[in-house]
Amino acid sequence: MARRHRPELLDQLREAAGLDRRLLQITAERDAARARVNEISKAVGERRRAGDTAQAEALGQQSRALGEREKQMAGEHDELAARLRGVLLGLPNLPHPDAPDGKSADDNVVVNGPHDLPDEFPEHRRVPHWETGAALGILDNERAIKISGAMFTMTRGLGATMGRALCQLALDRNADAFEEIRPPSLVTTATLTASGQLPKFAEDAFTIERDDLWAIPTAEVPLTSIYRDEILVEEQLPVRVMACTPCYRREAGSAGRDTRGMLRTHEFDKVEILAVATAEQAPAVLAELVQRAEGALAALGLPYRTIEICTGDFGQTHHRSFDVEVYSPATDRWLEVSSVSWFSDYQARRANIRYRPKGQKGTEIAHTLNGSALAVPRVWAAIVENYRQPDGSVAIPAALHPYTRGATVIPAR
Repeated sequence: MARRHRPELLDQLREAAGLDRRLLQITAERDAARARVNEISKAVGERRRAGDTAQAEALGQQSRALGEREKQMAGEHDELAARLRGVLLGLPNLPHPDAPDGKSADDNVVVNGPHDLPDEFPEHRRVPHWETGAALGILDNERAIKISGAMFTMTRGLGATMGRALCQLALDRNADAFEEIRPPSLVTTATLTASGQLPKFAEDAFTIERDDLWAIPTAEVPLTSIYRDEILVEEQLPVRVMACTPCYRREAGSAGRDTRGMLRTHEFDKVEILAVATAEQAPAVLAELVQRAEGALAALGLPYRTIEICTGDFGQTHHRSFDVEVYSPATDRWLEVSSVSWFSDYQARRANIRYRPKGQKGTEIAHTLNGSALAVPRVWAAIVENYRQPDGSVAIPAALHPYTRGATVIPAR
């Protein structure tokens, strides 16, 4: 845990250890009191049958006193158990031994690429996507804000068509191995807790308090809970599923950053791919998910690279994690468009997803992995910038042509 370079986590660990010791102690004391009450109750019956009323009454008083003490310890036990669970739910996952050490995003490591990155971008490709989008009538954030407020976006015409086409491309590219699911977009507190978003990221989630439901920040959340509280058989693994859903995020910790255009928004569409696997299968599945995320950007002809996330930049649930990034010539920086992560048994333990190993007794906790096959907003933005033509039009990547009703270019107006 120290490899995450957050000293407060070690304090949390010490607090958890202390609570656990006290919980074991109070459990033993409570159980001993319960056993003694049962013994005394039997003795009271024996004394009454023997006609020794005085002794029976004395034992009865002793039993009632012990009973009160047992109730107090039971209450303390439940309070300690709730506190311990709260501390444990707040602890992040443990880094994989091969994850690079580092304190911040500055220490992340480029492991693949850059690919398709020109030595220099012409000026017509350095126009921000929000300016091109408005000029072509394919991005109408002004009206989106009128409808829903700040940090909502609205695509129109071929802009909306291209966003839908991106989702269909991602689904088709992964349909060879992943079952398509359309899960609910609203989930329970238990579902959001199982995937690790709660309690850590409650401020970043949209909630419907009246119904105790949450809008999903990613399809990872409902997909992870498909097999919650179930026991799979090893022959089923790895289970591969995918989903195209809207995603909802408050972005509470990013006020004022990337508020123009499509770079940071409260609602967006994304295709997620997820796997449930054994510990032994997980490394190969992780490599596969990374390759699939890279393949989508390569098919679109966009400049991309892949970085491995260092321990100090890990998310709450990460055991090992890679980001696939696309280049934005207008902002002159790399934008994360896919995060591919191996969660070890962190999520599956919370969700109680187990499997029965072939030829063995008992069960094992599964491992979960997931990645963004394609998140629309930033890929859409990268296409509008990288495929902008000198006349202001935007060429549509050839990989999307089967999904755009014959359109191959978004014409200048």
